[in-house]
Amino acid sequence: MTNKMQKPMPPHPHTLHHRDIVIVGQQPWDTPIGSNCKNLALEFAKTNRVLYVNSPLDRITLLKQKDNPIIQKRIALRQQHGNYIEKIGDNLWNLFPDAIIESINWLKVHALFNILNKRNNSLFAASIQDGMRQLGFKDIILFNDNDIFRCFYLKDMLKPAVSIYYSRDYMIGVDYWKFHGEKLEPQLIKKSDICVANSVYLANYCKQYNPRSHYVGQGCDLSMFTAANTREIPTDLAAIPKPIAGYVGALQSIRLDIPLLETVVKNLPDWNIVLVGPEDETFAQSALHLLPNIHFLGAKKPQELPAYIAGFDVCINPQLVNLITIGNYPRKIDEYLALGKPVVATQTEAMSIFAQHTYLGANAAEYTALIPKALNENTPQKQQDRTAFAATHTWEDNINQIYAAIYSFTNGN
Repeated sequence: MTNKMQKPMPPHPHTLHHRDIVIVGQQPWDTPIGSNCKNLALEFAKTNRVLYVNSPLDRITLLKQKDNPIIQKRIALRQQHGNYIEKIGDNLWNLFPDAIIESINWLKVHALFNILNKRNNSLFAASIQDGMRQLGFKDIILFNDNDIFRCFYLKDMLKPAVSIYYSRDYMIGVDYWKFHGEKLEPQLIKKSDICVANSVYLANYCKQYNPRSHYVGQGCDLSMFTAANTREIPTDLAAIPKPIAGYVGALQSIRLDIPLLETVVKNLPDWNIVLVGPEDETFAQSALHLLPNIHFLGAKKPQELPAYIAGFDVCINPQLVNLITIGNYPRKIDEYLALGKPVVATQTEAMSIFAQHTYLGANAAEYTALIPKALNENTPQKQQDRTAFAATHTWEDNINQIYAAIYSFTNGN
């Protein structure tokens, strides 16, 4: 309830009201992992009607994952209801499409792939149109969450008032998307009315093909991190002598720079480097495990991670720069900054927005110099500034940036 002594915040000047928004993309609503698109759907639904469309089932998934409870639910709903709509919140519905599409990505002839992909899109579009009819959706805004293939023709088939392509990963850096995606994604970006991206790198990538491309930032729920300063430091971390430079997250050799870490650990013998997260096979077999001042604390529950970050003197993100990582928004940095921690991270275009609040290094030598510097220059004022900066990266601000992009397009700017 609003306090009578307080005036409610005025609505953002570009907030959308009473529009019908159809969201399509890669991740179904019941995906077990976090999803940007689900958070955005919840924000859209605060002032608009939203139909969140699960991706259609394909033949290979039906064959290989027929025992998966999520797939079994889809099959049962399709058999009982056809296109099934489940209400999941105020102004928010989830469509389980009855379309079954063909698995065609293995085809290496572009012309044949395009013919079959258009048929897949047509089947998918028919399911969406049925869902729109059931809910009375009209004059829709179509929001495509980075799905290059299954949603390539939806603008042509659904005739939305506004079509938006949301770029949150450099998809064609991944083998699955690369062969056909190198041709199709630029075309999809070009024909979309607006492109919005969660990193500066991806926004600039989209601008090569569509001048109406916008960097809209990244939303984060940092409540779990901003309250963590009062938490007791975990026992396994408390046993490690300070100073500590630490990282939390999956230890994947495709994303983190093992040679850089090895050099930094050797160059800073008075520091202890702590890595919190599950290791892939390459990490588990690396020479890092032979060094005395690096500590692998293993996987932890998400709610435990803030307490580990709180115990670090400096936080690090030794990212390996490649096609998979180069465009990613580093949400981890917001989590570090929310706790006011000094941060040393790899210098990338996506990191440019954090430049005033972090120390950015391009190689092991710069990391070696910056980690002690970050601790030596740490002050209460800098801690407050970091926390305040991270607090600006909310889902509300993210959605308002998207609304501003829509407003700019519909008003001819």
